[in-house]
Amino acid sequence: MPTRRGDGLVYSSGCGRTCPHCGNAIADCVCRKNPRADRGDGIVRVRREVKGRRGKTVTAISGIPLPEDELRALAGDLKRSCGTGGSAKDGVIEIQGDHRDALVRLLRERGYSVTLAGG
Repeated sequence: MPTRRGDGLVYSSGCGRTCPHCGNAIADCVCRKNPRADRGDGIVRVRREVKGRRGKTVTAISGIPLPEDELRALAGDLKRSCGTGGSAKDGVIEIQGDHRDALVRLLRERGYSVTLAGG
């Protein structure tokens, strides 16, 4: 059953979440309003997050211009290198714990332009 907010379709049982701007499924979004559709400026950002995680520290990596399946494979390699768990979803890799320095080094070795983001 489709759910509507205002004039735009938000969710459809046929394709899941939809972009409120172009109406396509989030995975197929072609507009610039969706941050996942925009591949960014080519800089990979590594930041430490604690808020909303019950005090647990997570290192988040965003801005990697890879398709979802290759992003999951890269996340697996990074998790093995750090010896910890994590996930890859919505274009962001999350690694459990504070591994910013090691992740920056590993990503630079793979040829990415990396910067530390946040405080």
